[in-house]
Amino acid sequence: MFLSVTEDLVRRRAEHNNCEIFSLEEISLHQQEIEKLEYLDKWCRDLKILYLQNNLIPKLENVGKLKKLEYLNVALNNIEKIENLEGCEELKKLDLTANFIGELSSIETLKYNIHLKELFLVGNPCTEFEGYRQFVVATLHQLKCLDSKEIERSERIQALQNYPEVKQKIREQEQAYLLKRAREKEEAQRRMQERKEKKQNQMESEHGFNRTAGNCYLRKCRGSRESKNHQAEGDGEQEMWRTVEDDEEDRRFWEELTPYTPESRLETHRYIEEKRRAKDNIRYIFVLIYSMN
Repeated sequence: MFLSVTEDLVRRRAEHNNCEIFSLEEISLHQQEIEKLEYLDKWCRDLKILYLQNNLIPKLENVGKLKKLEYLNVALNNIEKIENLEGCEELKKLDLTANFIGELSSIETLKYNIHLKELFLVGNPCTEFEGYRQFVVATLHQLKCLDSKEIERSERIQALQNYPEVKQKIREQEQAYLLKRAREKEEAQRRMQERKEKKQNQMESEHGFNRTAGNCYLRKCRGSRESKNHQAEGDGEQEMWRTVEDDEEDRRFWEELTPYTPESRLETHRYIEEKRRAKDNIRYIFVLIYSMN
């Protein structure tokens, strides 16, 4: 299940505009665990500034109709390619810091954003390519500043002179990177399947025990009016058992060596959310048990 942009979320973040979303010119949706970009180009067509940093967005989409958009910040997401921004006719500043962009050639789509002056790509894999800066400077003639460093006229002239050679090097490095990413995706898929099967087996093996223990504990609570201290002691034993088990699972998860990829970032987020929900469920069960007495 993808966490996407909802109308309720947009309205809550539009308090400065009396919760009116259709006339919004600026909105901050950072750190909202968003995994899919939707609806903003239909609900907020007057947007000029859009903050989406520190989410889990894997793809730039559904913002192409924001013709008045001047500044887009999607730093710290899971984006691997620059795309679908041609329709942002007024775009002046684009921040893609700390994503996973390895297809450097995808910056060529930004040629159509003739007002683009500032671009931030620092922290992306493509910045490690030999000739990275020269390629960007030569490709995007309208750009004035790259990664917080002003582009001098002499730098652009030299970049244009070396462009054919640099472009070839970039293509070769890009292909090598994409092969590496294909292997990483396969490994992530395998690891996810293994974890899923292991969890399923664990749930099946524990089902009988949990059901018996749970029924006994519930009968104890229903049929006894003994002291709260004795009941709290039983709760503590249950919580202790779960804590030891959870600690072991946590240790295995956090000590496993995995590359930093969009898949591992998403996996970590979902693991933390799963643990949080499990803890909430346990708390709810104990509240129910207490309420029976």
